[in-house]
Amino acid sequence: MSVGQIAAGRVPAISRRAAKRDPLLVAALVTLCAIALVVIAGPLISAFDPNQLYAGPISGGPSLTHPLGTDDLGRDILARVIAGGPASVIGPLVVVALSTTLGSTVALLSAWFGGWVDGILTRVIEVIFAIPGLVLAVLAVSMFGKGLVAPVIALSIAYLPVVSRLVRAGARAELGKPYMAALRIQGVSSTAILFRHLIPALLPTILAQGALGFGYAMLDLAAISFLGLGAPPPSSDWGVMIASGQPSLLNGAPEQSLFPALLVVLTVLSVNIVGARVTVWAEAKSS
Repeated sequence: MSVGQIAAGRVPAISRRAAKRDPLLVAALVTLCAIALVVIAGPLISAFDPNQLYAGPISGGPSLTHPLGTDDLGRDILARVIAGGPASVIGPLVVVALSTTLGSTVALLSAWFGGWVDGILTRVIEVIFAIPGLVLAVLAVSMFGKGLVAPVIALSIAYLPVVSRLVRAGARAELGKPYMAALRIQGVSSTAILFRHLIPALLPTILAQGALGFGYAMLDLAAISFLGLGAPPPSSDWGVMIASGQPSLLNGAPEQSLFPALLVVLTVLSVNIVGARVTVWAEAKSS
């Protein structure tokens, strides 16, 4: 066994020990697990219907009956936050999955074939890159109506160029390394080179961009809902809740906007922290 193989075998153990010494990472993982539990088992946790009017006092503060208080219509904020979790979290995940898959595919095709294929794909990516994501999402809503489906698809397309440009640059640099030429000379198939060598080498870049993209997607989708272009009321999407709670802020009852906004911030920060650590470990394992 070579020294490199021994070092590679030690990476998982080293990573686990590093995780135990990293309280910020532990806090981020606990936060993400709690949010995942809310998204998956939300209806089993809440004791109230999220749309039940006057379940408690109007704009009531936190209490034993309503741990996060009630909104301006007396609805339980905890129940609404839980009910809005799936749409608020799954939407950004879909955006990241679509944009990463499509962007990486376009980048690999561009870097692998080069020439006129690279030229055409690069021009298409540059055109898409020139259109801001929020503008494209608003345009999609105006064409297909309110809801989260159109903004999710639009943001997936808008984020595609960022992923594609990063992965293309990394792929071109990797394909220019001597070991790639050696693999071709040895007669290794293109499929093996692509899936066994090129994609694993690009994995840290893809992971880092995926984590960063999730944060941007969550903020953009929340902004779209905040503007009233996402899920329509009485939806409890976190962006909708933040917008609906604006009048209560002036009346000294910030809970309706505060708690969903806090969840958005915590989710984005936790994903970015975990994504950064996973990227470092992936780079260490591939080196």
